[in-house]
Amino acid sequence: MPAESTPEPAIPGAPGDSTPPRPKDGRRKARGPRRKALLVTAWTAAGVVALGGAGAGYLFFKLNGNLKSVDINQALGSDRPLKVDNGSENILVLGSDTRSGTNRKLGGGTDDGSARSDTAMIVHVYKGHKRASVVSVPRDTLVERPSCTDSKGTVHGAVSGAMFNSAYSTGGAACAVKTVESMTGIRMDHYIEIDFSGFQKLVDDLGGVTITTTEAISDHESHLHLTAGSHELNGKQALGLVRTRHGVGDGSDLGRIQLQQAFMKALVDQVKHIGLLSNPKKLYDLADTATKTVTTDSDLGSVTDLASFAGGLKGIGSSHMTMVTMPVQYDPADGNRVLVDKARSELVWKALKADRPIPKAATEGTATGTAKGVVSPG
Repeated sequence: MPAESTPEPAIPGAPGDSTPPRPKDGRRKARGPRRKALLVTAWTAAGVVALGGAGAGYLFFKLNGNLKSVDINQALGSDRPLKVDNGSENILVLGSDTRSGTNRKLGGGTDDGSARSDTAMIVHVYKGHKRASVVSVPRDTLVERPSCTDSKGTVHGAVSGAMFNSAYSTGGAACAVKTVESMTGIRMDHYIEIDFSGFQKLVDDLGGVTITTTEAISDHESHLHLTAGSHELNGKQALGLVRTRHGVGDGSDLGRIQLQQAFMKALVDQVKHIGLLSNPKKLYDLADTATKTVTTDSDLGSVTDLASFAGGLKGIGSSHMTMVTMPVQYDPADGNRVLVDKARSELVWKALKADRPIPKAATEGTATGTAKGVVSPG
């Protein structure tokens, strides 16, 4: 069957045809604005229970009422990979590009009632919860999307050559999880999702995130303009950074992933070092935003469960995180799409199943962006 494509609406007021020039390597850059949202919110929930224990139980119940959850287990039933009982955990983290509400202004484009998974990361937490590997899945990867049932009960048949991010728009969170499990053979223990406005407000509630750039970044589409040097990014700038594509490197989605991974490390370090437990006001503001703006699987659908889960992650700093992109190669038929490098990807999935580090051979010789090293924490 033919590959599916997902059109990217332009930012309101942008000029007519803004198709960028073809890069020197023959691949043309994808059109449209950047639509990325990145999630590292679970870490911030670790102190919520402490608030309740300090005589602020009513805050606990308020936060609990904020949470939205999806029962992935019920939606997918027993047709899933078996849970590997080796002390590790696997979490699918999605950033959605919904245009509803305040997200339309932040993301541009039209609210057509749909959303796609514009950022996807498989987070593997190793036994002991001291280290983690993060595998970014390019949104433009052509995959075998399995049959999915959406929230209205409509069954969508399996599709060959579907864009990865179409799984979410077709069948929601459950379909995204099912597609990832079909690709990897790994059961996702948890699911966490955030949108544009939630991501921006989380960064603002943190007081900003400090990064260093080795070169200037200027992207009119993501509204980001940074000189080379150190910057404390507010929420709007942070959203621009994780969405930027044309402002740095070769303009590819793979380069954008490299920027996202660098920012994620900076964000994790920020959460670990701002002393949330010694500042109840900041902790509450951040927890209030996080619980309002994330959607989780039902196993994390209460503040108690989310805080317990997050408490097991708080010892993982950026120096203990390995970040890679799922091994892919450019599609010879369309330079805007990538294909799964099945042999190398299997090395990644086998390592995670066995709770082992991802071997370097898994990413050698694969397609990659040219933005690595442009952004670093602090």
